[in-house]
Amino acid sequence: MPTYATLVDLADRDVQNAQELATIWGEIRTEFEGHDTELLDSYAALGEHDFLITFEATDREAAFKSALTLHRHGLEGETMPIVDTDDFSELVDEV
Repeated sequence: MPTYATLVDLADRDVQNAQELATIWGEIRTEFEGHDTELLDSYAALGEHDFLITFEATDREAAFKSALTLHRHGLEGETMPIVDTDDFSELVDEV
């Protein structure tokens, strides 16, 4: 399955505490499953973005639905397809 990453910003989302944020991730994981998407990992990040989320989606439509799910939960972000570095090196070798 294709893998995607989303860089998330919480600028417009008022998160009251860490427990509320954990609840949001649980809801998002469940909704992703409804889109044939698997939430792989989520990381808190320092810098321009607040979180990095990685997920696998069956196709581009499922990825769009998952990105919209994040948006619906007030998590603004930029979603992009990503490739494992080992797979990427194989592509480079083919060129």
